[in-house]
Amino acid sequence: MISSFRLFVTCVVVALALLLALPVLTVLFSWVQWNHASAQILTEMANTVLPDYAGTSLLLCLLVSIGVVSMGTVSATAVTLFDFPMRRTLEWALLLPLAMPAYVVAYAYTDYLQFSGPLQTGIREIFGLEGRVFPEVRNVWGAACVFTLALYPYVYLLARTALSDRANHLMEAARLLGAPLSRRILHVALPLARPAIAAGTTLALMETLADYGVSSYFGIQTFTAGIYKAWLVMDNQVAAAQLATLLLLVVVLLLSAEKRAQHRLRFSSDRPDHLGQESQPFKLQGTSAFIAWTLCALPVLCGFVLPVLFMLRALFQEDTLNNLPWGRFVQWSLTSLSLAGMTAVLAVGVALLLTAQVRSQPNRISRAVMGVMNLGYAVPGAVIVVGLLLPMGWIQKSWPQSGLGYWLTATFLGLIWAYMVRFVAVALQSVQSGYTRVPSSLDDSARMLGISGLSLMRLVHWPLLKKPLAAAGLLVLVDVMKELPATLVLRPFNTDTLAVMAYQLARDERLGEAAMPSLALVLVGLLPVILLSRTLRRN
Repeated sequence: MISSFRLFVTCVVVALALLLALPVLTVLFSWVQWNHASAQILTEMANTVLPDYAGTSLLLCLLVSIGVVSMGTVSATAVTLFDFPMRRTLEWALLLPLAMPAYVVAYAYTDYLQFSGPLQTGIREIFGLEGRVFPEVRNVWGAACVFTLALYPYVYLLARTALSDRANHLMEAARLLGAPLSRRILHVALPLARPAIAAGTTLALMETLADYGVSSYFGIQTFTAGIYKAWLVMDNQVAAAQLATLLLLVVVLLLSAEKRAQHRLRFSSDRPDHLGQESQPFKLQGTSAFIAWTLCALPVLCGFVLPVLFMLRALFQEDTLNNLPWGRFVQWSLTSLSLAGMTAVLAVGVALLLTAQVRSQPNRISRAVMGVMNLGYAVPGAVIVVGLLLPMGWIQKSWPQSGLGYWLTATFLGLIWAYMVRFVAVALQSVQSGYTRVPSSLDDSARMLGISGLSLMRLVHWPLLKKPLAAAGLLVLVDVMKELPATLVLRPFNTDTLAVMAYQLARDERLGEAAMPSLALVLVGLLPVILLSRTLRRN
């Protein structure tokens, strides 16, 4: 009876893994249908748009790498190794830009800094100038600044964790050996954080490549923008699949680099048993303290405070307040919450089932399934969209009366499927972390008492996993509400979410109206940031 139940659970887990891996497998399978027409399309793209896509994406990734490494490393070093006024406040405030979707930051700065924005208009009126005061914001350099401000917390968070483990202790040892402060930082502290900085930078680059809102709004030709243009504008599914495969290849390379960096983090993961008073952060005073405070306050100011203020200014303009569609805003919010809630429940359920299966049967199949599902978060939304729509097109051509295409494009089914592919990994990480705190001896004791299977999860695991499961659901809910690329294409007709409406209103230059859904997304995004900051302070 027990073996039959375990076999059934294993089959269910494998089926779920195949279902969630289908979009990626479909994109790769599209190359099996290689023919002369496909080769001609790839050749035409290589001679026309592909160099632009590759060059722009490469330049953008280079600029973002420089930005997030500089901003994240400097801020992490300052709050970890030094003591200055408001350091404790800035430690958690530096996480606030995580609540800001990158496209919301882009809308806020564009509204304020563009030619007709209040800043340039005020300068022209004060000094009697004509023409443009500042260069155009909507370009690769502007997009790099936006991504840097929105994504530097990845580097900051991992670097701060690495530095707080052993840096102060080893820097004190170096001081006793006569090393000056600059050498202690450059040759002792930062080498400890190098793998963490590499891992955080890789995560930021994967988010950059997966973005569609900023690249589309700024009009820059990245791979993601090219995929949507090939599918929606050119109506060329083969070109979209080929571009999606190239983007997926780049993401896989970045993911392997991130895995290597995470593997190297182990050498600095052990915290010393005792940190004496002599290994506390170095106290700064006067000008040095002001410089450290400024270096930490500027990312918070530019990445969170100013975008929120710019959006509030646009929202509270007199003509905007009088014309806000409050009824439709409620509808957008309910749609976003319902989609996010359903996905969160399903993702947490799948993560719980898979983690329990690996815990009870740690075999190759379970580990392989775990690896497949963990890869989903790295897959850009554009690749998932192409991977879902391609088989629907094949099915519609072969069996036009099946109605499967209707269920995936005219209902929430296809959209939730895409969300699950991308965000089940988020729930999986949190549930795995919770299970590490449940000793296996409890399972053995329960089995000796005749409790196994679903009863074991209900009576033993569930009471101990309530908080990790709630955290997993919250993270998935927030990520789904902010997701733009998949929602934009797969949502049913006449159904809009907060992310989609923020994008569409900003694209139509109705930035005052776009401020309302954008601020709602920021407010929701603050929930996991608060949870994360509380966890860090408790640790």
